[in-house]
Amino acid sequence: MLQSIETALGTLGGIIWGPYVLVPLLLLTGLYLTVRLGGLQFHRLGPALRLALFERKDADARGGDVTQFQALTTALAATVGTGNIVGVATAISIGGPGALFWMWVTGLLGMASKYSEAFLAVRFRTTDAKGEISGGPQYYLERGIRNRLGTFLAIFFAVAAALAAFGIGNMTQGNSIASNVESSFGVPTWLTGAVLAVLTLAVLVGGIRSIGKVTAGLVPVMILFYVLGALFILVVNVAAIPQALGLILTDAFTGSAAVGGFAGSAIMLAVQMGVARGIFSNESGMGSAAIAAAAAGTTHPVRQGLVSMTQTFIDTIIVVTCTGLVLITTGVWEQGADFAATMTGDAFSRGLPGQWGHLVVTLGLVLFAYSTILGWAYYGERCMERLFGRAAVMPYRVVFSAVVFVGCTVPLAVVWNFADVMNGLMAIPNLVGLLILSGLVARETKHYLDHDPQLRANRQQIEEFMEGHPGAIDSSERAGVRRGPATEGPAS
Repeated sequence: MLQSIETALGTLGGIIWGPYVLVPLLLLTGLYLTVRLGGLQFHRLGPALRLALFERKDADARGGDVTQFQALTTALAATVGTGNIVGVATAISIGGPGALFWMWVTGLLGMASKYSEAFLAVRFRTTDAKGEISGGPQYYLERGIRNRLGTFLAIFFAVAAALAAFGIGNMTQGNSIASNVESSFGVPTWLTGAVLAVLTLAVLVGGIRSIGKVTAGLVPVMILFYVLGALFILVVNVAAIPQALGLILTDAFTGSAAVGGFAGSAIMLAVQMGVARGIFSNESGMGSAAIAAAAAGTTHPVRQGLVSMTQTFIDTIIVVTCTGLVLITTGVWEQGADFAATMTGDAFSRGLPGQWGHLVVTLGLVLFAYSTILGWAYYGERCMERLFGRAAVMPYRVVFSAVVFVGCTVPLAVVWNFADVMNGLMAIPNLVGLLILSGLVARETKHYLDHDPQLRANRQQIEEFMEGHPGAIDSSERAGVRRGPATEGPAS
């Protein structure tokens, strides 16, 4: 029975993530939004990083449950996970070094998608029955697209995301933690599962404010810890970096690193693995990170959109690149796909002295995976709130925490396939919505950046140049509990 389910999910996942559905939809949506937004991910990255990492919050922020920095770290917590360690190894071992190039392309184009979904999340956010902020595709698809299609897309996303949270954000992460802790320190998987379940519930009971505080302290430390280890290896192997970069660029368009088959199939495999694992790593276009962005205190949706955009830059251009270059410069990528789960650990063990390599990867994986659990728990509960109301939130938190224990103690072949399918099903309605609402995003972004290109305007200045102009934070946020769809539809 399980074998049949695994096979069916694998087949469905292959179709969804194949060359005719999500791969072109993700890339073309990112490219389309990049053009419509004038390539803002390139010329506004500097001010966005300043606001996100140094200022960290809007001094005159309106609404929100957490600061911009806490919203960013919550989203980073959910994305910087096993995809940055195991996912990169899987992509390169199957698709060749060229897959890393297509992960970069997915990330750079995905920054426009991430900006757009975060903008819309704040623009159409609202409050639940307890007064907490709720936003994301499960709201902006319905409130921005004011017809049956919008409602269908919103509900479809909410159901897929609530289910996907148990796969990508729960059992797969818990299993990675438990198996690595057992192999490294001899701790039984059931004990790791029990501790994780208790810790998870303790944090989740406090809601997004508690999650934001934990991730704001944990995420910068874990990323810095991992990146410094990778940079040490790259400095030691600096002579191999030019050759590695050449191999990445060559294989991206020739597929020569792939074994067997003809060149065209090898290139397609590199593209497919790069895009699929790229989106698994940074989640741009999936809509999940927009749920965290909606909770941020900000003076305008554009500002939070740009802050959220930096998440993809940090995840893909920094962390994924570090992992990929370490794998290629140390030569371990040639071990093959059967060793993808341990490949990054082997690379770090070769590159760092003594047992440091093994320790860096194990601790990095534990911290990455646990933070992913916290981020996805919030995504799931907000979708449950959208579907069933505030009363569903606490039961979801309890069940989610209990399932962490299950994930730590059972084989997960079926769950990985399930996660791939649900991730794809989340992305499809969100990407369709981004295309429909792209006019609204482009129009309001241009108006704001024409008046505040360096993101230095205070609240009074913003209110002055926004006076009489639609498109700021939805007025329903200030009205309290949501009452229904927004009064303004999409712009072309």
